Amino acid sequence: MTEVDSAYDLVIRGGRIVDGTGSEPFVADIAVRQGRIAAVGPDLGPSVEEFDATGLLVTPGFVDIHTHYDGQVTWENALSPSSNHGVTTIVTGNCGVGFAPCREQDHEELVDLMAGVEDIPEVVMTEGLAWNWETFPEYLDVVDSRPHDADIAAMLPHSALRVYVMGDRAVRREPANADDIAQMARLTTEALEAGAIGFGTSRAIQQKSFAGVPIPTVGAGEDELRGILGAMADKGSGVFQALSDFDTFRDVAGEFGMFRRLVSETGRPMSFTLNQKHDDPDGWRALLDMTEQANRDGLPIKGQVLGRPTGMLMGNDVSVSPFSTSPTYVELAALPWDARIGQMRTPAVKDKILAECVPAKPGSWERRFELTDPPNYEPDPDRSIAARAEAEGVEPAELAYRIMLENNGRGLIFAAVQNFADGSLDAAYEMMVHPDTVLGLGDGGAHCGLICDASYPTSMLTLWTRDRTRGPKLTVPQAVRALSSSTAEAVGLCDRGRIAPGYKADLNVIDYDRLELLAPRVVRDLPAGGRRVVQEARGYVATFVSGVATRRDGRPTGALPGRVVRGSQVQPA
Repeated sequence: MTEVDSAYDLVIRGGRIVDGTGSEPFVADIAVRQGRIAAVGPDLGPSVEEFDATGLLVTPGFVDIHTHYDGQVTWENALSPSSNHGVTTIVTGNCGVGFAPCREQDHEELVDLMAGVEDIPEVVMTEGLAWNWETFPEYLDVVDSRPHDADIAAMLPHSALRVYVMGDRAVRREPANADDIAQMARLTTEALEAGAIGFGTSRAIQQKSFAGVPIPTVGAGEDELRGILGAMADKGSGVFQALSDFDTFRDVAGEFGMFRRLVSETGRPMSFTLNQKHDDPDGWRALLDMTEQANRDGLPIKGQVLGRPTGMLMGNDVSVSPFSTSPTYVELAALPWDARIGQMRTPAVKDKILAECVPAKPGSWERRFELTDPPNYEPDPDRSIAARAEAEGVEPAELAYRIMLENNGRGLIFAAVQNFADGSLDAAYEMMVHPDTVLGLGDGGAHCGLICDASYPTSMLTLWTRDRTRGPKLTVPQAVRALSSSTAEAVGLCDRGRIAPGYKADLNVIDYDRLELLAPRVVRDLPAGGRRVVQEARGYVATFVSGVATRRDGRPTGALPGRVVRGSQVQPA
């Protein structure tokens, strides 16, 4: 070989490597050839491109297994906000909502469902979705025809599948008959053969369409799920993801017992949503105990957890406000922005809005905080709206009103909805470090005017490994493993998430000391000018997908090497 023939495409030199296995960091070069890591070691040979990572952290690209970019991937190249935070692979089709398979007469039903369940404006989907597909394989081909800044793996969504097979009977949540189940199984096989990595469903009664109708899958029977998972078992591939009202509307042991049976009979790995509910702060422990027992019995079941509060944003420019029950406040929303905020600043309007509002539920203001920049996702309880209002001698609603008028009316309030029952993230820590859990629940692409939890990878590195002062921390290797190899392996994408020869060259170069999460902000860059909340970070020096730099110093490079991942991926030899 000549020197040119043997040259690597890229060498990242001298970085402090955290390889995704949980092992201690080490300094070395990383060589890339044809989108894969070719070598890791000191003083590697020549390359076409060099990147000096001296003094910087180098990690695998992060794998986010719980997103809702099902629509965005068809009209947009950038998988923001996830790709702003080192994410190089995303998984769609979660909670059983998505857009394929779908017949033309059911387009409106699925749009209505996604608008209600995932807070994506209906007009955004009406304008953005081309609907140049019907089947799930056709949908994957459409997604794959558009280049992206991250890889995309997709699960078959149960609601779309059920409506496709059963029509109005699915919307009415009627039981599936034997023919329905056989057709769902056949379409599941078809989806797996086209590249689906699994199947997602929801059994949560609180998930409703824009019209207030419960999700079509909420009453699906065990025989229906068994038929779908049985098709996955026959193919020997595919993961199973579920959201369920274990503790609110169902018998916890009975519901979990059903999942145990399905996993035992089909061998398909399963994950389910696990959060701390504030009205039952210890309820998650029972579910985690059952998960632990299932794994002792050889059943691959994991709880999906989030390492910070599920955080709802409240303000004048987002979907929810503490004053949305005031008729005066609602009327003002029709005014141009400056006029609206000007009216809100007048004492008479303020007094009228405060008088009209329905009082918040007891305890609500204790878990609402002014959103700072940079944001604090484990704020001290004495900084709550309730505590500050008491110290100032005013009502909490009056203080909230004042906060929301800051920054030209764009001040935001962070409401900790889950994982913050005792004013700390101690429960989230216990869930995260349990061997039978996996990180998820960022919900990128959904709840566009309500949350921005897709930024959680940056929180994992800043809050949990560096900045936390109120409890135990994680090491950097622990956090990186949780964000990369653990999530990748949980969904069968075993060719990524580690820095080792043969693995996909998805990499982050990070200035760890400078890494900082910025405050969320509202933009209107969705189809039809739709609104969404985005969040950025400082300190990501570069992100590479298949060895190609997609972002440099927090800005996109314009390169779009991301593609659809077709099916599970084996670990490199």
